[in-house]
Amino acid sequence: MWGPLSRSLSRGLLAAAGRRRRGYARLLLAGPRGGGGGGRRGAEVAKPARVGQGRSGRGLCVVALAALSWFFRSAPAEEEEEDEEEEEEGGAESPASELELKIIEMLKRAKLSIMKKELEEAERILHEALHLAHKADIKKAIIYTYDMMANLAFMRNQLEKAEKLFKATMSYLLVGGMKQEDNPIIEISLKLASIYATLKKQEFAFAGYEFCITTLERKITKEKALTEEVLPVEEKENTQLLLGMCYDSYARYLLDVNRLSDAQKMYEKALQISKEIRGERHPQTVVLMNDLATTLDAQGHFDEAYIYVKKATDLARQIEHPELHRVLSNMAGILMHKASFVEAKFVYEEALKEAELKGDVASIEHIKEELTELASGQGL
Repeated sequence: MWGPLSRSLSRGLLAAAGRRRRGYARLLLAGPRGGGGGGRRGAEVAKPARVGQGRSGRGLCVVALAALSWFFRSAPAEEEEEDEEEEEEGGAESPASELELKIIEMLKRAKLSIMKKELEEAERILHEALHLAHKADIKKAIIYTYDMMANLAFMRNQLEKAEKLFKATMSYLLVGGMKQEDNPIIEISLKLASIYATLKKQEFAFAGYEFCITTLERKITKEKALTEEVLPVEEKENTQLLLGMCYDSYARYLLDVNRLSDAQKMYEKALQISKEIRGERHPQTVVLMNDLATTLDAQGHFDEAYIYVKKATDLARQIEHPELHRVLSNMAGILMHKASFVEAKFVYEEALKEAELKGDVASIEHIKEELTELASGQGL
């Protein structure tokens, strides 16, 4: 479950009940193939459904952004410490009404249902919460509930429904005074762009991605001049990470529509941000190295692709990356394109063992097919 608005809006809901949320709600680009991969909370990995094609036609698996969070923080997103009687500057928050407390409890139940993959039950609860929020005219609850419903529809591949709900959420935010360059608006715009990408509405998809990227680039340029007293470093980094996620999502779309050199540029920018903020050993950085290698391989730049995938593989081994078997499979495919058939066989065999340990049936089948083709074609 992806929750771009949870940090600000749900804090407001819980503050009304005399509590304060702590930590940072992790932002995942969840969703169907085309605009983004399937997303989940935390470090749980979603199986990528897409592949990039190398020159020889063998599929090289792209580890989707959704496998890992760009906004990973040490504090769990859904397990904040709560201060029951916290006072804000200027006085204590007024106590919540019984109806407000009921809505808060319903939203928590909906989140739990989503975590348990009881999606129909989550939708039922959210509809009831939205009805109560409208009845009580609690704007923050209305916006937050719309946002959860939109993400739930997106997870279920109900794209037209998700589009309408995201637009409703954005409308409430803009009417409430939020600006177009504010991160929650960009986050929703990115989701809409990925929906249009999946629905093959290319004009809207390109416009959406370009809006997100150009808006954030301008915003980051302005923020560089601000001191830490005016804007904390963490907030600056969050905006940079959001830009990195936009680059990454756009790169995957460009790869899908066969604009390979443009996809390469976007991956390079996303990788640079991930390295600078998360570090070279961060799982997301490894994912991006692998994806960039795939894009280079698809253009026939086999030697350069191998440099990136070799680095990604070494780091994936060191940090025990959950996608190691897919990175290894990519590496073997690139070795095949380099005509290093013996080494490719050994790497495929290692990938197969890792895939079997993970129980990844789709990867196991793919690797076995590659080994069979390798053996028949090269007599290995």
